Amino acid sequence: MGPGSKSSWSISTQDQEQEPLYVKSSEIDIIEFQAILFDLDGTLLDTLADIAFAANAGLKRLGFPTHPIESYRRFVGDGAGCLARRALPADHQDDETVDRCRQVIAAEYAKCWADKTKPYPGVPELLADLQARRIPMGVLSNKPHEATITVVEGYFPDHNFQVVRGALPSVPVKPDPAGAIQIAEELDILPGRFVYLGDTDTDMRTAVAAGMFPAGALWGFRNAEELTANGAKVLLKTPKEVAGLFNGTTKKESITYTPEISVSYMEKKTTEKD
Repeated sequence: MGPGSKSSWSISTQDQEQEPLYVKSSEIDIIEFQAILFDLDGTLLDTLADIAFAANAGLKRLGFPTHPIESYRRFVGDGAGCLARRALPADHQDDETVDRCRQVIAAEYAKCWADKTKPYPGVPELLADLQARRIPMGVLSNKPHEATITVVEGYFPDHNFQVVRGALPSVPVKPDPAGAIQIAEELDILPGRFVYLGDTDTDMRTAVAAGMFPAGALWGFRNAEELTANGAKVLLKTPKEVAGLFNGTTKKESITYTPEISVSYMEKKTTEKD
C-alpha cells in the first residue's frame, strides 16, 4: 500500500496480562516509509559488556568503585559524558572529574571495543534485506563519532549505510533532533518518511522531536514501558520484524503492539520542502 492506503488492524486494550489482541478498526492512514535511521548501541550491536569493561577499567584507574554490567543498561545512551557522570560516585561528579573519567574510559574502550560486542541475532540479515531493496539506511549514535565509525565499519563492512554519524562537537546529542533532521536533509527525504529504530527513551524522544516514526527495539538495553512512555508507536520483538514496516502493510502476526499505541503510522508532515 502507498500513502493514503488503509489498514484494518488496531489494538484491543483487554486484559493487560495477555498478549495484545488485534481487532478491526476504523480507517487508518498508512505512510509508505522510504528510509530508516538506526541507533547503534542496544539496537544494531550488543555492546554492553565491552562498554562496561572499559568504564570499570577507567574507574579503577581513577580509584573509584566499579559497577555490575547490568548497571550500564541505565548508564549508556546519552553520550560519553553522561556515561562517565553516571558511573562516578555522587560526590565526584564535578565537571573536571567527569571529563577526566570520560577520557580514560574512551582510552580503555579503544582497546576492547571488539572483545565481546556482536550484532544482535537477525541484524545482519535485516540490513542485507533493506540494502537489497535499496532502502536508504543511516546510523545516529551518541557514541563519539570516531568510535561510531570504527565500530560500524568493523562489524558491518558489507553493508552500505548512506550516513553514519556519532556525537560531534558541532551537533547537539540526542534527544535533540538536530542530528536526525540533518541526516534527513542530507538524504533529501522528509523526516516523516523515516523509521527511527532505537532501544531507549532518548531514541524515542529523538524520533518524536524530529518528526520520524518511533520504533522501539525490545531486544536492546531498556524495556517496553520506557519505550512506550517516550513515544514509541510500535514495539518490535526481533530485527526481522523491522522489514515489515517497509512492506506497505502490517501483518497482525509480525509486530507486537502495546495497548494504547495506534497502528497508524505517523501522519505525513504537512509542510513539504520548497
